[in-house]
Amino acid sequence: MELSADAKREVTDLARRYGEPRRLDATIDDGFDDPIRREDRFGEVLMTVRRPNGKLLVAIKTFYPRGAYRLPTGGIHHGESIHDALVRETKEETGLDTAVRQFLAAIAYRGRSSPTAPPLFHTFAFLLDELGGTLGAIDTEEQIEDWREMAPSELRAQANVLESLTTEGKKSIGGSWADWGRFRAIAHRAVADALGA
Repeated sequence: MELSADAKREVTDLARRYGEPRRLDATIDDGFDDPIRREDRFGEVLMTVRRPNGKLLVAIKTFYPRGAYRLPTGGIHHGESIHDALVRETKEETGLDTAVRQFLAAIAYRGRSSPTAPPLFHTFAFLLDELGGTLGAIDTEEQIEDWREMAPSELRAQANVLESLTTEGKKSIGGSWADWGRFRAIAHRAVADALGA
């Protein structure tokens, strides 16, 4: 799905406010549906929440394959601004008060079977600093099972874990967890690159 004119303008504005992001056009094995084919969104925000100790928050959901901790993401609804989605999703998923510090990456994903077609999905990654609050999902439908802290230097190793998933999760994502893990690994490496980790 191509970005709307409004979304393209907002990406330009966010880059002015929070720094030019790494821009990636990634080809993925698209043998899964969630989240890349969900009709309620055109993309997602990725929340790189930095705690006061400098470590980043990663989470695992109850239905994920074991070990699949990742940086949290949240959907951007049609007609919603990227920034509004970032603020809303960060609060819903973490319960924390945060401040946006940097626009880290803008990723467009294309399916390997149709690499010249419009992108299937978009990820917009941001660095946020924790200011206060109590860690815990406000939206219980998120099904977050556990949080961990991870040094930025550990992101590449966690990307390798995601990329090597072979186990099945407890819930269907409309296809392959292995393909999903390789898709998720891309953003983790992009964030590591943007942070110089």
